[in-house]
Amino acid sequence: MISKIQQLSNNRVAHYFEQGEGEPLVLIHGVGMQAAAWTPQIEYFSKYYRVISVDMPGHGQSTKLADDASLQDFVNWTIEFITALGLGAVNLAGHSMGSLITTGVSATRPDLVKRMAVLNGVYKRTPEAKDAVIQRAEELKTGHIDIETPLQRWFGDSEIEQQAARKVKSWLEDVDMSGYATAYSAFARGDAVYADQWSNIHCPALILTGTGDPNSTAEMAIQMASQAKNGKAVVIENERHMVNLTAPDKVNNAMQAWLETSV
Repeated sequence: MISKIQQLSNNRVAHYFEQGEGEPLVLIHGVGMQAAAWTPQIEYFSKYYRVISVDMPGHGQSTKLADDASLQDFVNWTIEFITALGLGAVNLAGHSMGSLITTGVSATRPDLVKRMAVLNGVYKRTPEAKDAVIQRAEELKTGHIDIETPLQRWFGDSEIEQQAARKVKSWLEDVDMSGYATAYSAFARGDAVYADQWSNIHCPALILTGTGDPNSTAEMAIQMASQAKNGKAVVIENERHMVNLTAPDKVNNAMQAWLETSV
């Protein structure tokens, strides 16, 4: 993977990894992660595509946004990043918070998105679920980070899951607390922002999750897919929130089929 920096407005930079040639595939990770969280997909798809995996603002080496940044600010940042690369329309995939960003870009700037995919996305959380995630966001603003709870929620005891857990733990330990808190707050309050705009998404849309993900449920995936004009839900049995790391072959197969869908 080649490490690159893209200059953006206001002296900000976006850091990303790039590998391969061909049709562009842009990947956006979830809150607390970094561009390397897509490594199984970068390695697989770079044989056929120009894969670009970007650090979200305030993550990895990308400049953070203002402390009060909203989900729309992250969407606008992503639009600026894609535009700055000069690639035209891209295949855009996001995981977790990255899926909310992907939905926002796809709904508001369809000219920039050839195909879109959301992995482990959230859609119209229940009031109880929303309150819980907002509470976690507020705790982060105090400088307290609980790493063990999400690890227990996201991973089981199998060897592949524990390998992934060790990587995720290292990324969470490495995160910029200010950037993490800002992104988590936007994520906590952002699930409904573009939820009613799925009908504006006409490109091929893959919506994927695992049956073991209690926050990004199969029901949410099916609802999102049903709202899109050309949506397909894929639910992988017995997988949790970090499905792209714990079941990479199944995720890559689903994404390959999506990327081969005619537009």
